Amino acid sequence: MSVLVDERTRLAVAGITGREGSFHTLNNRRYGTNVVGGVTPGKGGQDVEGIPVFDSWAEAVQEVQPNTAMIFVPPRFAADSILEAAAAGVELVVTITEGIPAHDELRVYNILKRDHVGTRLIGPNCPGILSPGKANVGIIPASFFKAGNVGVVSRSGTLTYQIGNEIAQAGFGCSSIVGIGGDPVPGSSFVDVLELFQADDQTELIVLSGEIGGSAEEEAAEYIAGHVSKPVVAYIAGFTAPEGKQMGHAGAIISGTAGTAAAKAKALEARGVRVGRTPTEVAEIAVQVLGEASIAAH
Repeated sequence: MSVLVDERTRLAVAGITGREGSFHTLNNRRYGTNVVGGVTPGKGGQDVEGIPVFDSWAEAVQEVQPNTAMIFVPPRFAADSILEAAAAGVELVVTITEGIPAHDELRVYNILKRDHVGTRLIGPNCPGILSPGKANVGIIPASFFKAGNVGVVSRSGTLTYQIGNEIAQAGFGCSSIVGIGGDPVPGSSFVDVLELFQADDQTELIVLSGEIGGSAEEEAAEYIAGHVSKPVVAYIAGFTAPEGKQMGHAGAIISGTAGTAAAKAKALEARGVRVGRTPTEVAEIAVQVLGEASIAAH
């Protein structure tokens, strides 16, 4: 198995006619993802290398039945596109767009929770989701990964690529890689994805990649203690970050003593999660745990 995307994924892309949207849509299709359509208002009836384009999400759902949406539209239009996809009944919305205003993100979060509980949002400002050998929805470089039994959930894209690549080089692979994004109001949290990995038969070990700012990692630590029986290895970016400085993502800013890498690592380690201080160390710990599990099984 895997989580969120697999061979059953039927993908449609908002912004498919743009440069970035078309590039990554076609890249996803080359990987084997079933891309069934795209949405660009005013360009309905066109196509992108055989992929039909529709004027609205309602029309796309009626004509080609996508169950997954990828949002590649400019920040000022992204919130409306997410909500339109949800209103049309799309089950999973993966938002790659970065720079969406925080008040728009908050509006989307609350409307989805209130009116569209059947739609799960991943992102915004995320690299997407990859289930190696099955489907790729987003901008994750699939060649870095291979199929296996490690579930990866991360606020950062590039750090995830490094960890996954080193795990692959050591002879192991991933069930799914989920980038939840680094904005202040993510559609899905670490806890949401940890729940999916805990229930996934293919996933035997979970790697959590966090960063400074907010309390998502501390909340994940609490959830792991009470609900996750599988081994979890973590990495927190930002041990040397100066206080009061935004580092990279909009959500990566420390306020006083809250949200530091040290505080997050302490919370996780107190609940039995091994925390690496570099991506390489995290991959090494993951490989060690997998090796120990393999020996124990035999």
